[in-house]
Amino acid sequence: MSALHDLTEAGQSIWIDNITRDLLDDGTIASYIADLSVTGLTSNPSIFDKAVRGSSAYDDQVASLAAEGLTAEEIFFELAIDDLRRAADLFAPVHAATAGVDGWVSLEVSPLLADDTTRTVDAAISLAAQAGRDNLFIKIPGTPAGLPAIEAAIAAGVPVNVTLLFSTEQYLAAADAYLRGLEQRLAEGKDLAIHSVASLFISRWDVAVAGSVPSALQNALGLAIGAEAYAAYRSLLASDRVTRLVAAGAPIQRLLFASTGTKDPAAPDTLYVDGLVAPDTVNTMPDGTLHAFAEHGSVPAILPSDGGDAEQVLASISDAGVDIAALANRLQQEGKDAFVASWEELIAAVKTKGAQ
Repeated sequence: MSALHDLTEAGQSIWIDNITRDLLDDGTIASYIADLSVTGLTSNPSIFDKAVRGSSAYDDQVASLAAEGLTAEEIFFELAIDDLRRAADLFAPVHAATAGVDGWVSLEVSPLLADDTTRTVDAAISLAAQAGRDNLFIKIPGTPAGLPAIEAAIAAGVPVNVTLLFSTEQYLAAADAYLRGLEQRLAEGKDLAIHSVASLFISRWDVAVAGSVPSALQNALGLAIGAEAYAAYRSLLASDRVTRLVAAGAPIQRLLFASTGTKDPAAPDTLYVDGLVAPDTVNTMPDGTLHAFAEHGSVPAILPSDGGDAEQVLASISDAGVDIAALANRLQQEGKDAFVASWEELIAAVKTKGAQ
């Protein structure tokens, strides 16, 4: 517990990257809040796919909604929103105590809309209204089509978790979309208290280059990307543009480190937590990583605001033949494709349960 306390004392929020109805029913999510300093929760199509297909807890509701004539996608969103409303209510005291900085849960729009800006915005507004919780983020991918959707959703007053970011450039583009949405609200005289996080995926970098970089650089790329993005984040927060919006009542869009479960069994299981401790950020981690950090994690150092040696590490990896910019785009596309595949499996599972 001391390691988790040290993490929060360093100014970083701990969120859990998982939700199932079983975890809600058996009190696990509540215990994470009470005992493990967890102050938020994220979800994605892969998580809900495993939740729905791996549990009978949803069967009765699926059957009932299918009998009412709802489509499989409509049924899924009813299931997910019911779960996330319950989770949002558990985190509501945290949300109130932190004036909206923490205590968030996240629901993703259909991955099938990733290349359709207009429908993404419509879905974001509709899902936020359907959920009816002030501490629920709508997740929108930071893809080329997603960026104008993020701007429009923020301008419409929808809190957004920008997902599928892999590089500093992609993060800055997402941050710019958030700021444009706020600037539109400012010009219209609207409330600026619209929160957002920008989710940077970490571990998939090291999976992508495993075996293609020198041994000294194994499992170093993800941390370097995180450190580089953090330096850009700190620089952006200090800019006149952000300072002006904050003075007018806007919150900052926090940088969130996602995909922080270690994939390499030879690497420390808390690698992407120990190495990315930074104030005013979030680390959303799977259950196994949360428990591992609680048991034997540490806060050896705070991430330097200038990124430390990230620039040198990235240069060395580039010298080893890795095109980092091209790989970032590939990882974003692969992430989008993976969520689509999980979504299609999820909808197929809902259809099967409904038919049964």
